[in-house]
Amino acid sequence: MKEYDSVLAARGKNRLCASEYIDGMLDSFTELHGDRCFGDDTAVIGGIGRLCGMPLTVIGIEKGRQTKERIYRNFGSAHPEGYRKALRLMKQAEKFSRPVLCLIDTAGAFCGVDAEERGQGQAIANSLYELSTLRTPVLSVIIGEGGSGGALALAHADRLWMMKGTYFSVVSPESCANILWKDTTRAAEAAEALKLTPKDLEGLGLIDRICQLLPADSEKEKKDAYMKMLASDVFSEVKHLNELPVEQLIEERYEKFRRVGRISESAGEQHVRVI
Repeated sequence: MKEYDSVLAARGKNRLCASEYIDGMLDSFTELHGDRCFGDDTAVIGGIGRLCGMPLTVIGIEKGRQTKERIYRNFGSAHPEGYRKALRLMKQAEKFSRPVLCLIDTAGAFCGVDAEERGQGQAIANSLYELSTLRTPVLSVIIGEGGSGGALALAHADRLWMMKGTYFSVVSPESCANILWKDTTRAAEAAEALKLTPKDLEGLGLIDRICQLLPADSEKEKKDAYMKMLASDVFSEVKHLNELPVEQLIEERYEKFRRVGRISESAGEQHVRVI
């Protein structure tokens, strides 16, 4: 699949959204609301669930499927209160030693004036800061779009997985093309340069696994089997992480992100390499 094809696939209207993964994978789920500061952001679903009997905190960025639902969910573009709600639930999970599962599908955080007035950048920065030393395992899965800081805010995890036909990038191809060339028609060219597909990112060591993708129009039996398999894989990974001593967990998370970019000198020149 070409790079831009992966971007278009991630935006497909028939993709499974976060709520469908939550309903399909979990034994039970109780949604919690509000950031205890401003309000409740409908673009972010969060709460406590059970996965194969294991209690865990689940946070999902929700786009919705139908037009009315997408408008209600703000098309998956979260406001600051959405990220503050997510962080509140993460800290709650830490307090009660529950692992955290994040399901990411967003073109980016909402960039409206009201979001900036309420501290959008600070909310994302606080999420990254707290996740770096959160004393409980975090597994994040990009199930659709993984755009900009809106996705990164929930992707600072012990394990980062991506579904096939998704992307993860600091900027959308269209925005990148507009910034570099003032021409959004060159989005496919920008996508190729950004190295944003699961295959690219796995090769660079930035993600840990590429998951199979199930079409949203699949038969119920096939969908149920897929969700059961995915739940089992997530459970196994989270169980492994949960068995690690907390200090080792945090140290390995630190080293994971320290390895992402390193500067080495060769023949008198500096090179940035990803390993």
